[in-house]
Amino acid sequence: MPRYNVTLTNEEREDLQRLVQKGGKGYRIKHAQILLKLDRRPENAEWTYDLIKAAYGAAHSTIAGVAKRFVINGLEAALGRKKQENYHRKVTGEVEAHICAIACSDPPEGLTRWTMQMIADELIRLEIVEYITDSAVCETMKKTKLSHGLLKNGAFRKPARNS
Repeated sequence: MPRYNVTLTNEEREDLQRLVQKGGKGYRIKHAQILLKLDRRPENAEWTYDLIKAAYGAAHSTIAGVAKRFVINGLEAALGRKKQENYHRKVTGEVEAHICAIACSDPPEGLTRWTMQMIADELIRLEIVEYITDSAVCETMKKTKLSHGLLKNGAFRKPARNS
């Protein structure tokens, strides 16, 4: 038994049918189709979550999420995607600048270059961040095209000379 019962008004039903016929972004159409089948009407009585899943290739959690967002937040929320509430960037512009500065500086004595883990440890030691993984450092290095301390670090490439 579904936890959230979807009951569409005539206007909402017409809007969803127009959206499905007109087309647009794939997930909005799929969510509209799901809402139309979840609508508590006699002609939709045989549509279960399993039938909707098979018909539209949607996961059970997607169907339940669309129904929940419709009941709690309305039609537009149900047509959109779930908001990522807990997402925050650990590597801000300031941290990125420190990563670049460390990577471009001379490596510790006895080593030829910085490793990702050493850069992460240095950021923590300098109290720039509380915690950061070497993979986060690696992603930042990829984004800035740095090659951790080698002569041509990619931060600024000079144009090739035409001789």
